Amino acid sequence: MSRKRTLALTAPLLAVLLAASACGGTTQGDDEGDGATGTGGTANPEAEYATGLSYAMLPKSVNNPYFEASSTGAEGVAAELGGEYEYTGPSDASASSQVSYIDTLSQQATDVILLSANDPNALCSSLDQARAGGSTVVTFDSDVDPACRDLFVSQVNSDEVGLALLEMTAEQIDATGEIAILSATANATNQNAWIDVMEAELESNPSYADMELVEVVYGDDEDEKSFSETQGLLQAHPDLKAIVSPTTVGIAAAARYLSGSEYKGQVALTGLGTPNQMREFVKDGTVTEFALWDPTALGELAAYTGAAAASGIITGAEGEVFTAGDLGEYTVGAQGVVTLGPPTRFNADNIDDFDF
Repeated sequence: MSRKRTLALTAPLLAVLLAASACGGTTQGDDEGDGATGTGGTANPEAEYATGLSYAMLPKSVNNPYFEASSTGAEGVAAELGGEYEYTGPSDASASSQVSYIDTLSQQATDVILLSANDPNALCSSLDQARAGGSTVVTFDSDVDPACRDLFVSQVNSDEVGLALLEMTAEQIDATGEIAILSATANATNQNAWIDVMEAELESNPSYADMELVEVVYGDDEDEKSFSETQGLLQAHPDLKAIVSPTTVGIAAAARYLSGSEYKGQVALTGLGTPNQMREFVKDGTVTEFALWDPTALGELAAYTGAAAASGIITGAEGEVFTAGDLGEYTVGAQGVVTLGPPTRFNADNIDDFDF
């Protein structure tokens, strides 16, 4: 399961992340690592990961490189722990489409369900039934109401992502001009949390006083719709200086449009994307810099978290500690949140150092 994964942060982002992490939340390798502190403590330090568990990953939508990378990580963990693995889900990123898949996994008595949710509340009834039937439900990437799952594996603290997105945007347009956001679905909890942070910073931080958010549009994590929404933004806002797309599908579609248009090099594009899908757009000058965490590692951590819960190593209580293979030791935070770690910025100087 080893692979090249370098977390090379630029100095400004590192400062932001260190400041944000000081505010609390779930950390990896902090002073709580021995399980002696925290409100929950280690649930069962003598327990080992169970073998023969069944795992299923249900992403927001399939045929998405980001979730395919997460699936690769989770599948590797399932194989390592002697379990069975399934990757399944809808082709469209809607909550209603995910319900039938959750119901099927529940009927199959799947031991560990790994879910990236398209809505925070619409899936709760199905998830309650799955949990009542014995399934451990771990959300990752995008959460549901905490009452509807056992644990949530977060990519990174939401404030850190929103701050990093806004900082990259400001750097690329000298903190001046109109910006727009191309998001995923209107109900995606992770996207909305990051946008909320960006909006709050734009309103309160004097460093961004000359920047204006003119519109937020939704591509529903569909390539063609995201492509069309990009075109619509540029037509509706002729003075637009930057587009921020905190979704891997959206940023790739926007980059494809910009790269073949008169706006290439004139309108900045940043957001969250994978190095492999964005490499050509960095090298042709369409995109200067973007960010992401390692989605393969996110899938690994989700699978280990689900296995730890299903094996009785943790219950989801704050302060519990478990070891996620080569990823290291993690501590459960408030409301059952386990956090992977900070994002990495990708640009022409380092993008060839990554392969995911």
